[in-house]
Amino acid sequence: MSARRISALSFVLTAFVVPIFATGASPTSANEKAASLSRDAIIRIVVQIQRADYEGNRAALKTLYGDLSPIPEDSKLASRVLYWRGFALWRRAFNGFNDNADPNDLGQDLQQALKEFDDASAKDPEFVDAKVGAGSCLSNLMFLNRKDPARIQELVAQATPFFKQAEAQAPDNPRLLWVLGPNRWYAPPERGGGQDKAIATYQKGLESIRDHKEDTTDPLEPTWGEPELLMNLAWSNLNRSTPDLNAADQYAQAALKLVPYWHYVRDILMPQIQAAKAKAAH
Repeated sequence: MSARRISALSFVLTAFVVPIFATGASPTSANEKAASLSRDAIIRIVVQIQRADYEGNRAALKTLYGDLSPIPEDSKLASRVLYWRGFALWRRAFNGFNDNADPNDLGQDLQQALKEFDDASAKDPEFVDAKVGAGSCLSNLMFLNRKDPARIQELVAQATPFFKQAEAQAPDNPRLLWVLGPNRWYAPPERGGGQDKAIATYQKGLESIRDHKEDTTDPLEPTWGEPELLMNLAWSNLNRSTPDLNAADQYAQAALKLVPYWHYVRDILMPQIQAAKAKAAH
């Protein structure tokens, strides 16, 4: 995650090529497609979305978003399908920040991801991760509209309920803590922020996700977060006022051990850490 991407994650409120199924079949009707989108098919697409995210494959994320349809009639399953549709576009936007993509394209992805997350939350009001995704999308939209104070106020008003509900329902949710960490990094101490507070937030999330690894076995439930928290800890230790380059290196290596093909950590963050260590040695 670049400094720009960290900023986008944190602004105001508040870190991935995969083969696509090719059937060669003729076009099918909506009913035939619905019948073919079994739970196993949904799971396979979700796995591909997550890999495409780490690999930075924005084209695949857009295609897979479309593949994850139609929406099932069952409310619980529908909420998870909507979540992963939102996730695909959310992460497409995140990767776009690193690629210096067109801000209009980023905004469209975030707006549509927000709708998917909001719809997922409506299908299952107890689904905290949908609220986390929605709040993060709105935070990133604030970053894109940072020169428009009136628009920012509108977005703040939309985002605040999502974060408040998520914190009330599951304050130790590691993905919530991952999203909140950057906000605490940039917020002043008098508002409860600071670099140490942010790092403590990531460490709390890391402890939480490691303590509850066996709690969920359903592959459609969000369980991601450990590599992301390790990545943010690496970035934070590299960029803090007094860098801890050994800690940064260890956290980044730990993230790569979990996801060896993570483009951002392998190809961007690790070289930055290595360059900083080389400079400090002279």
